[in-house]
Amino acid sequence: MAMDCGIYGFINIKHRTFFFFFTFFCLVLSFSSCSSSSTVQINSNSILVALLDSHYTELAELVEKAMLLQTLEDTVGKNNITIFAPKNQALERDLDPNFKTFLLEPRNLKSLQTLLMSHIIPTRINGSVSSKTGSTRHRTLSLEHKIVIQSNETSQQWLVNGAKIVHLNDVTRPDGVIHGIERLLIPRSVQDDFNRRRSLVSIAAIKPEGAPEVDPRTHRLKKPPPPQNPGSPPALPIFDALAPGPSLAPAPAPGPGGPHHHFNGEAQVKDFIQTLIHYGGYNEMADILVNLTSLATEMSRLVSEGYVLTVLAPNDEAMAKLTTDQLSEPGSPEQIMYYHLIPEYQTEESMYNAVRRFGKVRYDTLRLPHKVDAEEADGSVKFGHGDGSAYLFDPDIYTDGRISVQGIDGVLFPHEEKEEVVDKAVTQERKGKPAKVVAKQRRGKLLETACWMLGTFGQHSRFNCQ
Repeated sequence: MAMDCGIYGFINIKHRTFFFFFTFFCLVLSFSSCSSSSTVQINSNSILVALLDSHYTELAELVEKAMLLQTLEDTVGKNNITIFAPKNQALERDLDPNFKTFLLEPRNLKSLQTLLMSHIIPTRINGSVSSKTGSTRHRTLSLEHKIVIQSNETSQQWLVNGAKIVHLNDVTRPDGVIHGIERLLIPRSVQDDFNRRRSLVSIAAIKPEGAPEVDPRTHRLKKPPPPQNPGSPPALPIFDALAPGPSLAPAPAPGPGGPHHHFNGEAQVKDFIQTLIHYGGYNEMADILVNLTSLATEMSRLVSEGYVLTVLAPNDEAMAKLTTDQLSEPGSPEQIMYYHLIPEYQTEESMYNAVRRFGKVRYDTLRLPHKVDAEEADGSVKFGHGDGSAYLFDPDIYTDGRISVQGIDGVLFPHEEKEEVVDKAVTQERKGKPAKVVAKQRRGKLLETACWMLGTFGQHSRFNCQ
């Protein structure tokens, strides 16, 4: 009897142990099945993979930036979806640049997600299905917005919120379909957010003004100058805003605008000089602007005041041909560089079109009063004359709307200086013979006048006035 009780107790312990391990094994299986069911595996034949690999690259890029891939994967695991994909041109060219900038700002992520999810329906709608109905309303993944699909059997045209479906059933997969539409569908809430943000930006900041100034003569407040719109052209010509130099007289008036600089000239000049260095072949030009002269500082001040400049930059091979005498005279590097600065914003296309249309164009330079001539030659723009000419060699090295840098293969010098030297020599040769004739005529006149005076006073003269 005791043996039976011992065996019975051992059997109970054995059953309890088996029941415990069996229960634990079932829990593990159920937990693994739940976790596997919660994590949906997307195969290579999914509609999401097809969207990322399709020709709707702009829409796919926006989906990735909006961080919607996980949300769409969960939706595809539960339902078939229909995606109305705008064509790339609608997102790249036709879309307002300010609206696109608004969507890509990190603080407007919710608006971007709402916009994209309003193009997706959690049901499959094929062309054949939509053709059977005239007009249907469907709820999108954004939940707040619905879209209306209209079909016309006679014209075989489908409309989604007024946008034409240009590619029906463009991409089809077992878990969804993609229809191509002609433009972007913008929900009213996203448009309202954009309008609200744009109106706030226009009135957000008020520029601080300095303390009022008192005129010491009248002890009254000085009247402030009339306000200028940001980015408006300066009132004074660029020659009056230049700093006094060796060849510039009289001293210029101060540049317009005062402390209210609407352009960062220092950053722009620094950027274009770094571009010259990285471009290669223009290190000598950059060295002269920064180290040998103070033209870089002067150019940054002019750009900050609102002026525009076009730089004709000789390459290193052309700068190496300059002699020591040409650079050793005081102010000669500045004179050379001033002749290569045009107070206009010109690109290679604008200059070439001008010389093709007018044949010969004369541009003002910062070296008063000299101008640089440009004409069309061999399909390019040629500056200067004869042996001192230079061709537009590297077009549009740097263009930012304020500063334009055009590379040339020679150093330019004013043509008028050579003409003056030639004219002086020719004038001296031509004045040689007529000078004697003029002297003879003046000598005869003097003798004739002297004889007349002596005869008047009745005095004898040894001169024979005949």
